[in-house]
Amino acid sequence: MNTFESLLTARPYLLADGAFGTMLMSAGLPHGTAPEVWNLSHPDKVRAVHRSYIQAGSDIILANSFGGTRFRLERHGFQDRVSELNRVAAQLARAEADAATRPIAVAGSMGPTGELFEPMGLLRFDQARDAFAEQVEALVAGGADALWIETLSDLQELQAAVMGAREVTDLPIITTLTFDTNGRTMMGVGPVEGLEAMRELDVAALGGNCGNGPAEIEGVIKTMHAAAPDAVLVAKANAGIPELVEGELCYSGTPEVMACYALQVRNLGARIIGGCCGTTPAHLHAMANALANGRQNEMGNV
Repeated sequence: MNTFESLLTARPYLLADGAFGTMLMSAGLPHGTAPEVWNLSHPDKVRAVHRSYIQAGSDIILANSFGGTRFRLERHGFQDRVSELNRVAAQLARAEADAATRPIAVAGSMGPTGELFEPMGLLRFDQARDAFAEQVEALVAGGADALWIETLSDLQELQAAVMGAREVTDLPIITTLTFDTNGRTMMGVGPVEGLEAMRELDVAALGGNCGNGPAEIEGVIKTMHAAAPDAVLVAKANAGIPELVEGELCYSGTPEVMACYALQVRNLGARIIGGCCGTTPAHLHAMANALANGRQNEMGNV
């Protein structure tokens, strides 16, 4: 049993981290630059983000590897450095987790390829599966405790990612879909259909992330918990709805809003709670306090 499994067994809920791209951009990542490149060029800044989330209360930190498949890296000319970029991503997170004074799990973040599958596009299933396997091999070599497959909308891609991972490792797998189009993914998958597909793949935890803010994720968790009360559910909402302000994306969710969201999804059945785009350590700190105080209040009422 590794750190992720031990924490999940011992704790009623786990707090994941928040946005990584948001934090790197605030640290100077130029627009249009692949965040994974900073694993090599600015490892100190990447580690600082991990450290800030641990200090805020996160139990799980995600490696800076969301766009780490060769398909995503090819857009920046780094398709031949998949192994190095992903391995170092996991190593940087691992170093901060190991330096912490409490157990911290490291999850290898894996996002969509950004390509459409046949017949809508040109991507074949075997190509996607092999690309995910390549990424996973490097994340495992870097010391990941689990694999976190997130922000997917296509069940074919979900299956390819999980199958690719299982070709390489038996580490726990967490999967989340994004239900941002009238309560469905961009490929038309609803929460119950997505739940059933993820459960068929026998993943360790599943749920929703990103999207249009906390209310959307709260609805997803409520629906999934009603359909499968025994499932380990993941809620990782954006910090509110993004708005364009003077050419920059800003998120409306304050730390207080995200604290309320954390309590709400916990009450609705989520066991792993975090934030996605726009969520900062300040948000996570408020979420951690709200969850801890809520738990204390529950115990006081027993």
